Amino acid sequence: MSELAEKIIQEINAAIDEDKLVLPSLPEVALNVREVTEKDDTGISDLIEVIEKDAALSARLVKVSNSPLFRGNAEISNLNMAVSRLGMAYTSSLAMGLAMQQMFQATSDMIDKRMRQVWEKSTEVAGMCTVLARQHAHLQPGQATLAGLIHSIGALPVLKFVEDNDIQINNVILDNLLEELQPLVGAKILEKWSFPSELSIVPKEAINFTRSADKVDYADLVMVSLLQSYTGTDHHFAEMDYTTISAFDRVGINPDPEHQDEDLNAEMEAAMALLNM
Repeated sequence: MSELAEKIIQEINAAIDEDKLVLPSLPEVALNVREVTEKDDTGISDLIEVIEKDAALSARLVKVSNSPLFRGNAEISNLNMAVSRLGMAYTSSLAMGLAMQQMFQATSDMIDKRMRQVWEKSTEVAGMCTVLARQHAHLQPGQATLAGLIHSIGALPVLKFVEDNDIQINNVILDNLLEELQPLVGAKILEKWSFPSELSIVPKEAINFTRSADKVDYADLVMVSLLQSYTGTDHHFAEMDYTTISAFDRVGINPDPEHQDEDLNAEMEAAMALLNM
């Protein structure tokens, strides 16, 4: 790692230790969705009332409800129909996650491009997590989707730090920074947002490739989905020996691409584009 990268890492770690690193706030619509769904007497109409105030989010939910993974006999044309098809639990988790897209924007071209790349990868992973969660009764597809969408949330303050301090670095150094820092920063953000522990561990545990667990959890889903998304690329994750990663066993996926279930593979491939429409 370069001296510049190590210097930036030291500065950001110091800012974290001193509680001076600026962490993003959960978008208002996401806060409102969570507030509504946590009430005991909430119904679908209450959730719709919150979401419909955000036209872009409403349109995304309608698109998702018409995707191959959820498509029914009739085409969905409005938010009411979309929430009815997706279900309240899935809709609330998905709405919270998708609302975060507005945060992935920057002023400088380089950082803005990287933020968009981070978001696009998060949506791919989230879509795959949705499919994998359906194989396990104790996991909720909506929470799995949200886990995928927030697994790299720690990239935001790191990229903002680079932009705000006008640090001139190349993509290789930026990659090193993000890989080193975003798990720790991501955990800090989710702690600030009061996310449940099953989700707040995801930024760190999804890249802890030697982790073990009693049964499959959301971190496992994100890990397997992330590694699957890099298969066949020149990313260094693709060079790993997946047979040594126990998360594949817990998720129920053969780590060898040539021996994976073709139907499940096709469904996961379709799911990668689910949230990036």
